[in-house]
Amino acid sequence: MARVAFIGLGVMGFPMAGHLAAKGHEVTVYNRTPARAATWVGRHGGRSAPTPAEAASGAEIVFACVGNDDDLRSVTVGEGGAFSGLARGAVFVDHTTASAKVTRELAATAEAVGAAFVDAPVSGGQAGAENGALTVMCGGDEAAYARVVPVVLAYARACRRMGGVGAGQLTKMVNQICIAGVLQGLSEGLAFARRAGLDGEAVLDVISKGAAGSWQMDNRGKTMLADRFDFGFAVDWMRKDLGICLDEANANGASLPATALIDQFYKDVQAMSGGRWDTSSLIRRLA
Repeated sequence: MARVAFIGLGVMGFPMAGHLAAKGHEVTVYNRTPARAATWVGRHGGRSAPTPAEAASGAEIVFACVGNDDDLRSVTVGEGGAFSGLARGAVFVDHTTASAKVTRELAATAEAVGAAFVDAPVSGGQAGAENGALTVMCGGDEAAYARVVPVVLAYARACRRMGGVGAGQLTKMVNQICIAGVLQGLSEGLAFARRAGLDGEAVLDVISKGAAGSWQMDNRGKTMLADRFDFGFAVDWMRKDLGICLDEANANGASLPATALIDQFYKDVQAMSGGRWDTSSLIRRLA
């Protein structure tokens, strides 16, 4: 069992840290809203710390799962940031979906204080976090990865090192690019079925068993037909992620024409007051 810290107790971090405690790890948590940390301690035990630095102090592995690049910089190198409390030889594991640029920047800073850095964005959403069934894509030193993967498996069903620092974030970008395309195609297909007078659920039942089948179809198709989007991964966060993808594509020369277009479709959904709707709400544009 390891002595660990977990920074960021949002819809993902709260259950992820809970799985660590359930596996017997000694967990210290930090959250920007102290009441959230107190709730976590009341439910799972362990203790909370008033700053990321104090949470990280003495920990073998420090996990973070926050909102974006700026949040990540704040909890690592900002005032009271975790890096000022990292022990030499500790590993910082970042589960935030962030840019490869900030990942490389912070990995260099961690190395300067004698710690290792593993970028480890996740896929599976809130349900995956709650059920301990996330997929984790990692980048970083092989030895550091080998140290953290047995601990990460407390809340993951799959964890793989994709390469050096930044490779995890780049793989997550591929994940989001693919999801956006699948959801737009599914939205258009279901909207077409409705206009054609077909039974949408019957259509889903038959085509999901063929080449058109996907996780999104199995898990979002019926809720899309029911016009239900008050759950799941929010449009606001998807736009943040797609912005990261498009910035990286501009840097490496990749062509993402469909992704750029779907990003604008999500902007339309935001204009419909759908920023907190699930990403499958793309179909609302076609109603």
